[in-house]
Amino acid sequence: MSSIFLISLIFVGISLLVSSTLKGKFSEYSQIPLRNGMPGSEVAEKMLRDNGIYDVKVISAEGHLSDHYNPANKTVNLSAEVYSGKSVAAAAVAAHECGHAVQHARAYRWLTMRSAIVPAVQFSSNIVQWILLGGILLINVFPGLLLAGIALFAMTTLFAFITLPVELDASRRALVWLNTTNIATGEQHDKAKDALKWAAL
Repeated sequence: MSSIFLISLIFVGISLLVSSTLKGKFSEYSQIPLRNGMPGSEVAEKMLRDNGIYDVKVISAEGHLSDHYNPANKTVNLSAEVYSGKSVAAAAVAAHECGHAVQHARAYRWLTMRSAIVPAVQFSSNIVQWILLGGILLINVFPGLLLAGIALFAMTTLFAFITLPVELDASRRALVWLNTTNIATGEQHDKAKDALKWAAL
Protein backbone atom coordinates (compact mmCIF):
# COMPACT_ATOMS: atom_id res chain seq x y z
CA MET A 1 0.00 0.00 0.00
CA SER A 2 2.73 2.45 0.98
CA SER A 3 4.76 1.52 -2.11
CA ILE A 4 1.78 2.31 -4.36
CA PHE A 5 1.39 5.68 -2.68
CA LEU A 6 5.12 6.35 -3.10
CA ILE A 7 5.03 5.44 -6.79
CA SER A 8 2.04 7.75 -7.26
CA LEU A 9 3.93 10.60 -5.58
CA ILE A 10 6.96 9.98 -7.81
CA PHE A 11 4.82 10.13 -10.96
CA VAL A 12 3.12 13.32 -9.77
CA GLY A 13 6.50 14.85 -8.95
CA ILE A 14 7.94 13.99 -12.36
CA SER A 15 4.84 15.37 -14.07
CA LEU A 16 5.10 18.66 -12.17
CA LEU A 17 8.82 18.94 -12.96
CA VAL A 18 8.30 18.36 -16.68
CA SER A 19 5.39 20.81 -16.78
CA SER A 20 7.38 23.48 -14.97
CA THR A 21 10.43 23.00 -17.20
CA LEU A 22 8.32 23.08 -20.36
CA LYS A 23 6.73 26.37 -19.33
CA GLY A 24 10.16 27.79 -18.59
CA LYS A 25 11.58 26.68 -21.94
CA PHE A 26 8.57 28.04 -23.82
CA SER A 27 8.85 31.37 -22.02
CA GLU A 28 12.60 31.56 -22.75
CA TYR A 29 12.36 30.69 -26.44
CA SER A 30 9.30 32.88 -26.93
CA GLN A 31 11.69 35.80 -26.55
CA ILE A 32 13.73 34.69 -29.57
CA PRO A 33 12.16 35.95 -32.82
CA LEU A 34 12.02 33.62 -35.81
CA ARG A 35 14.29 34.91 -38.58
CA ASN A 36 11.62 34.88 -41.29
CA GLY A 37 8.99 36.45 -39.02
CA MET A 38 6.32 33.82 -39.73
CA PRO A 39 3.62 33.43 -37.06
CA GLY A 40 2.85 29.95 -35.76
CA SER A 41 -0.36 29.75 -37.79
CA GLU A 42 1.53 30.22 -41.07
CA VAL A 43 4.24 27.78 -40.01
CA ALA A 44 1.52 25.19 -39.35
CA GLU A 45 -0.27 25.80 -42.64
CA LYS A 46 2.97 25.57 -44.61
CA MET A 47 3.99 22.30 -42.95
CA LEU A 48 0.59 20.79 -43.72
CA ARG A 49 0.80 21.86 -47.38
CA ASP A 50 4.37 20.63 -47.72
CA ASN A 51 3.17 17.21 -46.54
CA GLY A 52 0.26 17.16 -48.98
CA ILE A 53 -2.37 17.68 -46.28
CA TYR A 54 -5.20 20.00 -47.31
CA ASP A 55 -8.14 18.77 -45.20
CA VAL A 56 -6.80 19.92 -41.81
CA LYS A 57 -7.66 23.36 -40.42
CA VAL A 58 -5.37 25.47 -38.23
CA ILE A 59 -7.38 27.30 -35.58
CA SER A 60 -6.75 29.38 -32.48
CA ALA A 61 -7.56 27.74 -29.13
CA GLU A 62 -8.08 29.15 -25.65
CA GLY A 63 -5.69 28.45 -22.80
CA HIS A 64 -1.94 28.66 -22.18
CA LEU A 65 0.02 25.84 -23.87
CA SER A 66 -3.27 24.17 -24.84
CA ASP A 67 -1.90 23.27 -28.27
CA HIS A 68 -3.02 19.93 -29.69
CA TYR A 69 -4.10 18.10 -32.82
CA ASN A 70 -7.66 16.77 -32.84
CA PRO A 71 -7.95 13.75 -35.17
CA ALA A 72 -11.74 13.65 -34.74
CA ASN A 73 -12.36 16.92 -36.59
CA LYS A 74 -8.92 17.27 -38.21
CA THR A 75 -7.89 20.54 -36.60
CA VAL A 76 -4.55 21.80 -35.38
CA ASN A 77 -5.46 23.83 -32.30
CA LEU A 78 -2.88 26.45 -31.36
CA SER A 79 -2.93 28.61 -28.24
CA ALA A 80 -2.96 32.38 -28.86
CA GLU A 81 0.75 32.79 -28.09
CA VAL A 82 1.61 30.08 -30.62
CA TYR A 83 -0.98 30.97 -33.27
CA SER A 84 0.12 34.62 -33.47
CA GLY A 85 3.63 34.25 -32.06
CA LYS A 86 6.62 34.83 -34.33
CA SER A 87 9.17 33.15 -32.10
CA VAL A 88 11.26 29.99 -32.18
CA ALA A 89 8.98 28.51 -29.52
CA ALA A 90 5.82 29.25 -31.53
CA ALA A 91 7.28 27.71 -34.68
CA ALA A 92 8.46 24.60 -32.82
CA VAL A 93 5.12 23.98 -31.11
CA ALA A 94 3.11 24.65 -34.29
CA ALA A 95 5.29 22.24 -36.28
CA HIS A 96 5.06 19.61 -33.53
CA GLU A 97 1.25 19.65 -33.59
CA CYS A 98 1.32 19.39 -37.38
CA GLY A 99 3.60 16.39 -36.87
CA HIS A 100 0.59 14.68 -35.31
CA ALA A 101 -1.53 15.61 -38.34
CA VAL A 102 1.10 14.01 -40.57
CA GLN A 103 1.04 10.91 -38.37
CA HIS A 104 -2.73 10.75 -38.75
CA ALA A 105 -2.54 11.13 -42.52
CA ARG A 106 0.11 8.39 -42.71
CA ALA A 107 -1.81 6.08 -40.33
CA TYR A 108 1.08 6.00 -37.85
CA ARG A 109 0.31 2.91 -35.77
CA TRP A 110 1.28 4.33 -32.37
CA LEU A 111 -1.09 7.27 -32.88
CA THR A 112 -3.85 4.84 -33.87
CA MET A 113 -3.27 2.84 -30.68
CA ARG A 114 -3.27 5.97 -28.54
CA SER A 115 -6.45 7.32 -30.10
CA ALA A 116 -8.22 4.00 -29.45
CA ILE A 117 -7.66 4.14 -25.68
CA VAL A 118 -8.03 7.89 -25.10
CA PRO A 119 -11.70 7.72 -23.90
CA ALA A 120 -10.90 5.04 -21.32
CA VAL A 121 -7.78 6.86 -20.13
CA GLN A 122 -9.59 10.19 -19.81
CA PHE A 123 -12.21 8.52 -17.63
CA SER A 124 -9.56 6.72 -15.57
CA SER A 125 -7.42 9.80 -15.01
CA ASN A 126 -10.43 11.73 -13.70
CA ILE A 127 -11.23 9.22 -10.97
CA VAL A 128 -8.04 7.25 -10.27
CA GLN A 129 -6.80 9.44 -7.40
CA TRP A 130 -10.16 9.20 -5.62
CA ILE A 131 -10.37 5.43 -6.12
CA LEU A 132 -6.83 4.98 -4.77
CA LEU A 133 -7.53 7.23 -1.78
CA GLY A 134 -10.79 5.42 -1.05
CA GLY A 135 -9.06 2.06 -1.43
CA ILE A 136 -6.34 3.03 1.06
CA LEU A 137 -8.81 4.39 3.61
CA LEU A 138 -11.21 1.47 3.24
CA ILE A 139 -8.66 -1.32 2.73
CA ASN A 140 -10.20 -3.46 5.49
CA VAL A 141 -13.78 -2.92 4.32
CA PHE A 142 -13.48 -2.93 0.50
CA PRO A 143 -10.09 -4.43 -0.47
CA GLY A 144 -11.26 -4.69 -4.06
CA LEU A 145 -11.47 -0.91 -4.31
CA LEU A 146 -7.70 -0.56 -3.98
CA LEU A 147 -7.19 -3.19 -6.68
CA ALA A 148 -9.51 -1.24 -8.96
CA GLY A 149 -7.47 1.89 -8.28
CA ILE A 150 -4.25 0.06 -9.10
CA ALA A 151 -5.76 -1.19 -12.37
CA LEU A 152 -6.81 2.33 -13.35
CA PHE A 153 -3.39 3.68 -12.41
CA ALA A 154 -1.77 0.97 -14.55
CA MET A 155 -3.94 2.02 -17.49
CA THR A 156 -2.85 5.66 -17.24
CA THR A 157 0.78 4.54 -16.95
CA LEU A 158 0.42 2.38 -20.06
CA PHE A 159 -1.01 5.38 -21.87
CA ALA A 160 2.09 7.40 -20.93
CA PHE A 161 4.33 4.74 -22.48
CA ILE A 162 2.26 4.65 -25.68
CA THR A 163 2.20 8.45 -25.82
CA LEU A 164 5.99 8.82 -25.62
CA PRO A 165 6.86 7.37 -29.07
CA VAL A 166 3.98 9.36 -30.59
CA GLU A 167 5.30 12.62 -29.15
CA LEU A 168 8.93 11.87 -29.99
CA ASP A 169 8.01 11.03 -33.58
CA ALA A 170 5.95 14.23 -33.95
CA SER A 171 8.92 16.26 -32.67
CA ARG A 172 11.28 14.44 -35.04
CA ARG A 173 9.04 15.21 -38.01
CA ALA A 174 8.78 18.84 -36.91
CA LEU A 175 12.54 19.31 -36.49
CA VAL A 176 13.40 17.71 -39.83
CA TRP A 177 10.87 19.90 -41.60
CA LEU A 178 11.96 23.10 -39.80
CA ASN A 179 15.54 22.42 -40.87
CA THR A 180 14.92 21.36 -44.48
CA THR A 181 12.69 24.38 -45.12
CA ASN A 182 15.22 26.73 -43.48
CA ILE A 183 12.55 28.03 -41.13
CA ALA A 184 14.73 27.20 -38.13
CA THR A 185 18.39 26.39 -38.74
CA GLY A 186 21.60 26.55 -36.77
CA GLU A 187 21.19 27.96 -33.28
CA GLN A 188 17.43 28.46 -33.71
CA HIS A 189 17.05 24.80 -34.69
CA ASP A 190 18.97 23.76 -31.57
CA LYS A 191 16.66 25.84 -29.38
CA ALA A 192 13.58 24.41 -31.11
CA LYS A 193 14.98 20.92 -30.50
CA ASP A 194 15.49 21.69 -26.81
CA ALA A 195 11.93 23.00 -26.45
CA LEU A 196 10.40 19.99 -28.22
CA LYS A 197 12.43 17.56 -26.13
CA TRP A 198 10.49 18.70 -23.06
CA ALA A 199 7.20 18.97 -24.96
CA ALA A 200 7.46 15.27 -25.84
CA LEU A 201 7.68 14.14 -22.21
